[in-house]
Amino acid sequence: MKRALLFFALFCIQSSNGLFAQSDIAEDFYNTDKIQQIDISFAQNNWQYLLDSLRVNGDGLLLADVRINGVKYEYCGVRFRGSKSFQPEGKRNGLYIKLNHINKEQNIDGNKSIKLSNSLRDPSMVREVLSYEIARQYMPAPRANYAQITINGSPYALLVNVEPIADEFLDRNFGSSNGALYKAKGFDQYTNYPKTCLQNIFGSLAHETDVNCYFYNWEMKTDGGWGDLIELTRMLNEEPGKIQNVLDVDETLWMLAYNNVLVSLSSYSGQHSDNYYLYEDKFGKFHPIIWDMNLSFGSFKNTGSGSDLKLKQLQELDPLLHVNNPAKPLISKLLENERYKRVYLSHIRTILYDHFVDTTYQSRAQELQRLIQSAVMNDQSKLYTYDEFQASLTTTIGERSQIPGIVELMEKRASFLKKHPEIAIFPSDITDTKVLGRVQFSTQRIETFMVQTKVEKYPKRVYLMYRFNDDQEFREAVMMDDGNHNDGEANDNVYGITIVPQRGENELQYYIIAENATMVSYAPANYMWEQFQASLAELNK
Repeated sequence: MKRALLFFALFCIQSSNGLFAQSDIAEDFYNTDKIQQIDISFAQNNWQYLLDSLRVNGDGLLLADVRINGVKYEYCGVRFRGSKSFQPEGKRNGLYIKLNHINKEQNIDGNKSIKLSNSLRDPSMVREVLSYEIARQYMPAPRANYAQITINGSPYALLVNVEPIADEFLDRNFGSSNGALYKAKGFDQYTNYPKTCLQNIFGSLAHETDVNCYFYNWEMKTDGGWGDLIELTRMLNEEPGKIQNVLDVDETLWMLAYNNVLVSLSSYSGQHSDNYYLYEDKFGKFHPIIWDMNLSFGSFKNTGSGSDLKLKQLQELDPLLHVNNPAKPLISKLLENERYKRVYLSHIRTILYDHFVDTTYQSRAQELQRLIQSAVMNDQSKLYTYDEFQASLTTTIGERSQIPGIVELMEKRASFLKKHPEIAIFPSDITDTKVLGRVQFSTQRIETFMVQTKVEKYPKRVYLMYRFNDDQEFREAVMMDDGNHNDGEANDNVYGITIVPQRGENELQYYIIAENATMVSYAPANYMWEQFQASLAELNK
């Protein structure tokens, strides 16, 4: 019977070669101000039975026409999503839609596929959208919003529409999609795991010499080899002092800080070191990318040691969780470095004060719930009652799952972290950052960049991070307060440095890092996305 179903499904998939649809691109497909409308039309009335069969037997696709906000996309491929979340005959399985299944140019907002999450174990329906919104302020992370789905004219579900980690995402965030992309596999994908490989390491980046062991813990999503990933694990575990050569350490520390603050344990920081990607950019550096946030805010509760955590334990999760755990080398090896540890703790503090101390997250969660409340009320396939949805921000939902209310969790977590001795100390203040221009009435042209900044609250070191164009990596240079580096008087809290262009460069992009005994601060504060700019042409006016 399975063989017959697969043959029939393959016939449905392949019988329409040569038929193409318009390639209209809808604007703002990931706009969170409105719910997207996606209408799927299968030729078969028993579509659920066929999709179940295809999902049980692999990743086959069933042919469908799809309308997105009224725009028609013909001959798409559709299947159910998920491994843990997929349920045969389930009323609310997530969906994967391949828009370019037949028409290779067909896309929406640059994306050739759509991924729709069923929000398993999230009665609030805001965990994914809110979590990704927060993450995008600090690191590359998917866009996400809501989509109302109908199938063959009947309501199916309100689902979360999450941007795929694919070419459009990689091009936008890293300037190219030609690098190697790997995804950490979940524990449920383990089959016939070799006894000769390290056990239960999942995506922890433990080092193994046998490439075959990596096949069980990682999925390669693009063409490429395994050598660079193996070298990454070797360097992380054996030469962590050189890890910055092959890993974007700052983005990694942002991810780890984010996982900790949001108690996102269905991640690297939790039991199975899963739900993230690694992308190798054109410089040969790996970047972590978070994924699958429906279990954030304490919905998954296991750190990999002992039983699931209770609510109070989640609220008081140690900000230095796994710091001495050799099974989590991305944390334990990086945080052996005192500078990286200070950066990590500063990132925790930034996320905490940006969103949780002043309850910004709560207002945003309430706003998202108001947007979808009518759709949730009318959703016949919802996993929780409408009353549970309404109570889910402030109340634990479920007798078995015990899913914390987001505010119930984060109100006390914010208080706990704010008072934590590793985080309570204030970072240095960086002000009055500038590049010195030509002295008034002087005829001498400026040919170097003399950067100056004021730093108070006991800085121990001040650095300039700079580059001359977008195609370069940032370089680091130490700024001085000794009276000899265009910094004014010695010990006046004004730091300076002169950057000399080596190849006739005319422009400088830069930001400032200041370290005190415990914390690290930055200017601009959102240095990840915006930097200070200077040009010799402007300086010589």
